[in-house]
Amino acid sequence: MSGGLGPRWEVLTVGDVFVDLVLSGFARWPAPGEEVQAQSMSREVGGGAAITGCGLARLGVRTGIFAAVGHDGDWLRGRIAEHGVDPAALQVDEAETTALTVAVSTREDRSFFTYAGANRRLPALLASGSPGRRLLREAGHVHLALPIDPEMLMELAGELRSQGTTISLDVGWVEDWLRNPASLAALASVDLFLPNEREGEAMTGAVDPEAMLARFAEAGAGTVVVKRGPQGAMARVAGEVVAALPPAVTPVDTTGAGDCFDAGFLTAWRRGLPLATCLDLGNLCGALSTTVPGGLAGFPVEAARLILSTG
Repeated sequence: MSGGLGPRWEVLTVGDVFVDLVLSGFARWPAPGEEVQAQSMSREVGGGAAITGCGLARLGVRTGIFAAVGHDGDWLRGRIAEHGVDPAALQVDEAETTALTVAVSTREDRSFFTYAGANRRLPALLASGSPGRRLLREAGHVHLALPIDPEMLMELAGELRSQGTTISLDVGWVEDWLRNPASLAALASVDLFLPNEREGEAMTGAVDPEAMLARFAEAGAGTVVVKRGPQGAMARVAGEVVAALPPAVTPVDTTGAGDCFDAGFLTAWRRGLPLATCLDLGNLCGALSTTVPGGLAGFPVEAARLILSTG
């Protein structure tokens, strides 16, 4: 915390960040050696830490992002600032470039070409004793959007929770982490876990979401939210199970939908709103984010603020 004046950030998101270049409108996939022309191109920030962080900031949460960028990170720094995020916690690797993903889409499918770049430095930046890690202590809540090593997770969570910082976790689909029994045990060290159904099944072996939640509870996990896509979300806390359906939408691009859900849910959860309201706001942000291409362009700021004002 900073100088007895409260936390520097209400929420600090932690994880990989990318510059996403999305090329779309190809009539067909090129054969080797051929060139085809895209009909449109967009550039946006990507990665769970960036998408969730930008969503939080757009809902009025004082947010920072702890991530590694390269010597060419000025565009990404400026872009997250445009979304309202404080870029001060970004860590610069002068010897590397910022991670980049090129997404190429046709009418039938999408393919991704990714360079990890400065993201490869993140585990070292989070290690105990790393100078940058002290920034995590300046947040009221830390959202970990990465598959952090279970032993490091427990050590880091113990340090942060001892000073009153709450912690949430969304690792995404990283099969080795999800199927590691140590990962399931480590969930007892965080306040909130936000997997999707596929991830929950990999960790618990259960197919039914309510059974997943019961097995997470048996493992000592606190609040767990299972994201179910078009079926909405289901959560369990203190033995209570609550489910909520999303608004009906016609998806165009599901990139970042789970991260947008996290932003909505966390905003309501940090305000102490009822669990059903947290789920409704998460569902709204996740669903409407899919109605336009990209992870942030469809983020429903005004509609989300309406829920917050009446929640």
